[in-house]
Amino acid sequence: MLYRLALESAPAGSRLLGAGDEGIPLREIAEVIGRQLSVLEVSITAEAAAAHFGFLGAIAAIDITSLYNTAQASLATRELLGWQPVQPRLVADLENGHYFT
Repeated sequence: MLYRLALESAPAGSRLLGAGDEGIPLREIAEVIGRQLSVLEVSITAEAAAAHFGFLGAIAAIDITSLYNTAQASLATRELLGWQPVQPRLVADLENGHYFT
């Protein structure tokens, strides 16, 4: 639905962000995944993450909400297109457990 609205209604050159969630801390996501997999999540430094996960550790350490105002951009997209997300939010979707069966 969002893509159709964007193609049909958004002015040329529009920057759109179709997000239902903004700024979920990675720790909260890790806690849900840990509960679902029955594993203990631990906090590690950015350096340890980079050593363990390679370039993905550096990406995970970036605070994307400070680089791009996701809340404002998502609200602007909703207002411009008259769109509202209908799917479950990320944490609720992860809590459903269907990713972990």
